Amino acid sequence: MTTVLFQAALIISILLFFFGLLTRQKPALLLSAISFLPISYYFWGAGNAFKLIALLPIVSLLVAFLMYQKERSVVR
Repeated sequence: MTTVLFQAALIISILLFFFGLLTRQKPALLLSAISFLPISYYFWGAGNAFKLIALLPIVSLLVAFLMYQKERSVVR
């Protein structure tokens, strides 16, 4: 059961990330980062290179922040 939930969260996260990039919607990118958090928490306990997977939600948050900054600079 846990595997199904992790797979669903992964698929939702990936779809929301690409949807957010294509439509330039910051809420979709934020939801992508939030839906990837359980997977990140699971891999945070790994003792090898899989630990780096835990840093992937930062990518979504960084892209959303950069989009926000770009919109804010265009308005001025």
